[in-house]
Amino acid sequence: MTDNQRGAMLMMGSMAAFTVNDTFIKLLGGVLPLGQILFLRGGFVLIVLAILAWRFGAVRWRFSRSDWGMIILRGLSEMAAAYFFIEALFNMPLANVTALLQLLPLTVALGAALFLREPIGWRRIAAICVGFVGMLFIVRPDSAGFGLYTIYGLIAVVAVTTRDLATRRISKSVPSLMVTFIGAFCVWLMACAMIVVTPMVPMGLHEWKLIAGAVIFVSVAYTLSVMVMRVGDISFVALFRYSGLIWALLLGWIVFGDWPQVLTFVGAILIVGSGIYTMLRERWNKRQTKSA
Repeated sequence: MTDNQRGAMLMMGSMAAFTVNDTFIKLLGGVLPLGQILFLRGGFVLIVLAILAWRFGAVRWRFSRSDWGMIILRGLSEMAAAYFFIEALFNMPLANVTALLQLLPLTVALGAALFLREPIGWRRIAAICVGFVGMLFIVRPDSAGFGLYTIYGLIAVVAVTTRDLATRRISKSVPSLMVTFIGAFCVWLMACAMIVVTPMVPMGLHEWKLIAGAVIFVSVAYTLSVMVMRVGDISFVALFRYSGLIWALLLGWIVFGDWPQVLTFVGAILIVGSGIYTMLRERWNKRQTKSA
């Protein structure tokens, strides 16, 4: 296998693991408070990330003031993303929430153009507009299914977009694993505050199994996502992040009996298609810049 093929396999494995983790978390909805879920899962994930950071020699704390500012902004965005995404996940079909997250390449491209002054051509602007039309097909503002938790899902997209834009402003000298660890630590601190307000409830064997499943799969997902960054051309490998939507469709149907409506499929196709075009266009622009 070539490096790009290995990278594609790792990316698809990472997306599958993240989606299985989401499935375990959704199964815990209504059984355990959100703070308790984040506290237990986050504590174990921090241990895994600490081991990975140590293994790859990424444990450093001395960064510039501007880098710390972006790291803190990223951590706050991570907290908002975790809260609003999981609340939406508890109350919406798995595939619908996952489809909304596929907007990220589009929202990040738009945010980079608006706030980071990165160049963007009319073709990518058109692709972004098509993607947002797809989002409207999924959320359907005039339908009975549109409500508070749909808005939560959209807020999660904004929060993750802010997180990714802040990540772009962090110096390349700052290890990615440390950035990820600090973000996970911020979410865990939020969970600590939440369990003070909403005390933890007793757990049976079933709940512990679900927590263990979430911990295992999110740890695998983080590990594979780190490996992805070290193998192949990331502009090619990133295209395979959309495989997560296929897993969400399958698991949503098998585990929860949810099969999206036709308009949801149409919206997902528009979002994925425009996202792939946006990433391919960015890849082409980078090649043109290098050859000039």
